[in-house]
Amino acid sequence: MPISPYIRELRTYVGARRLLLPSVSAHVFDAAGRLLLVRQRDGGVWSTPGGLIEPDERPADAAVREAWEELGLLVRPERVLGVYGGPECVVRYPNGDEVQYVIVAFGCEVAGGALSPDGEETVSARYCSEEAAAALPLAPWLRSLLPIVFAGPSGAGFTPATWEPSGRQP
Repeated sequence: MPISPYIRELRTYVGARRLLLPSVSAHVFDAAGRLLLVRQRDGGVWSTPGGLIEPDERPADAAVREAWEELGLLVRPERVLGVYGGPECVVRYPNGDEVQYVIVAFGCEVAGGALSPDGEETVSARYCSEEAAAALPLAPWLRSLLPIVFAGPSGAGFTPATWEPSGRQP
């Protein structure tokens, strides 16, 4: 997958060190409640369409762009399903670069186009039930959040907080 010019420039300053990056995922469900998943060329894992939010780009526009680039689908973001981050969103690329994504997940409707993986970033795509998705080699972030993703608008929309203050008296 081609590297963003923005990330290429940052890498000249920080090398392969971890970058915390804003990203999006487009969650498209069919009429049967199955989630559209893509198999990524890098690593062969399954995930939702998505990627980096570029400088000056609105998150919803990034979701539309990523679905179009990866799948040839024009999607319309309808709502924010959740915001995800943490150690399960760390990715180490084959060249040694490391990133940690903070993902804004959009519930999207298909507005046009034809489902056709680009062959560059994604090599296949299919709609999956929660059970079928769980049986696939999923991206770590999606595996850990699969029940939340399938809970949709009725779910929490984020991983519950676990942080607590220490050493400070109220």
